[in-house]
Amino acid sequence: MSEKLEVLNPYDLSLIEELEMVDSKSVDAALAKAKMLFDNRSKWLPKYERVEILERTIEIMKSRREELTMIAAEEGGKPYVDSLVEVDRAINGVKLAIEDMGYFGGEEIPMGQTKSSANRMAFTRKEPIGVVSSISAFNHPLNLIIHQTVPAIAVGAPVIVKPALTTPRSCIKFVEILKEAGLPDGWCEYIISGNEAAEKLVVDPRVNFFSFIGSARVGWYLRSKLSPGTRCALEHGGAAPLIVEPDANLNEMIPSLIKGGFYHSGQVCVSVQRVFVHNSILKEVTDRVVEGARNLKVGSALEKDTDCGPLILPREVDRVAEWVSEARKAGGEILLGGEKLSDTTYAPTVILNPADESKVTTQEIFGPVVCIYGYDDVNQAIEKSNSLEYAFQASVYTSNLDSALNISNQINAAAVMINDHTAFRVDWMPFGGRDSSGLGVGGIKYSMEDMSRDKLLVFKSKHL
Repeated sequence: MSEKLEVLNPYDLSLIEELEMVDSKSVDAALAKAKMLFDNRSKWLPKYERVEILERTIEIMKSRREELTMIAAEEGGKPYVDSLVEVDRAINGVKLAIEDMGYFGGEEIPMGQTKSSANRMAFTRKEPIGVVSSISAFNHPLNLIIHQTVPAIAVGAPVIVKPALTTPRSCIKFVEILKEAGLPDGWCEYIISGNEAAEKLVVDPRVNFFSFIGSARVGWYLRSKLSPGTRCALEHGGAAPLIVEPDANLNEMIPSLIKGGFYHSGQVCVSVQRVFVHNSILKEVTDRVVEGARNLKVGSALEKDTDCGPLILPREVDRVAEWVSEARKAGGEILLGGEKLSDTTYAPTVILNPADESKVTTQEIFGPVVCIYGYDDVNQAIEKSNSLEYAFQASVYTSNLDSALNISNQINAAAVMINDHTAFRVDWMPFGGRDSSGLGVGGIKYSMEDMSRDKLLVFKSKHL
């Protein structure tokens, strides 16, 4: 008898749907089918067919925009207005893959530069890397699935994806749409399983590329389990720093900071977490951040005026509450919030100068908490920004070009936003952490590169 998965609304914990979970035999069967498709070149889908399938996918997604939004909001707890944006991003992600396919190819390799290379012509061709397996996260239940499956489809690689067990319905719906658009069975399949069965998607030698989005602890552990030759990309989290210089435009900065810190109740891997503010404007900034955050509405993601929805699980609410309590006891001043509103929601919280060793300073909060620290010398802020093992996205607000360049050059981050919040992203830009925050680069075209490989062809002829 198969195990059942209860998919719950994270706001009121009501049952949305009950799904069957598969065992390791089903995972093995999916891998066997994907490997068979890849090994049999007569089964490969021509590029024009892949383009047509993805074009039809876009049209179906557009016609079901509201349905996809409601599914994502209901299972993931991201407010309706933000879930709608996610669906539009997901549609655009498929479009980006089609556009990139037109430019995706090999290159000519110069020959004739030495006597030994004379009478030769060489170029590379792109081939799919092989079987792709993806393990996804809950916080963007549709768009992350797009990033972990569509690049594989675009390059012609079979892909198996395991969604987060809290948010599987968006993934299921998208795979159904792909098949409705004409994608043959086996080229993109989803797996709803526990960790033991899913580990086969990591350790199995038939997997050529592994994509993971989730915690650093799990990601680095899974990387250690990969078979020889399996490539991977890991996207983890961070504790994003944001530096505010005295000449920053506060009228633009404050709303941006609030959006970047409390979007999806802080459940974003590059959410604004550590805000370093020059002491000359510290009081004004904290007052205005508190005022803005106080006006955020916490409630059900299905209500269209909700700003902050629930955390994904009640235990996450308890964890955030424990971390904030620890920060308070260690001397951090709670300027706003600092309390559970229910078993599933936590109040938008602003903490002033929490201790350097507190969890809210040293670890990823992944909740609706923003920490503000005062500084006198910007080098202090830069040093503290670089003091953790994480290095993902960072921000600096200043009206001075020299300051912007100086700070951005010194911050250890994969990306630095100047006069924008740390959570900014568009799907065609490179996106990924360095150090403990991840390995490799995401983004549609970058993942297409990851999920393919070059083959060199060299022709020798006396006529060359």
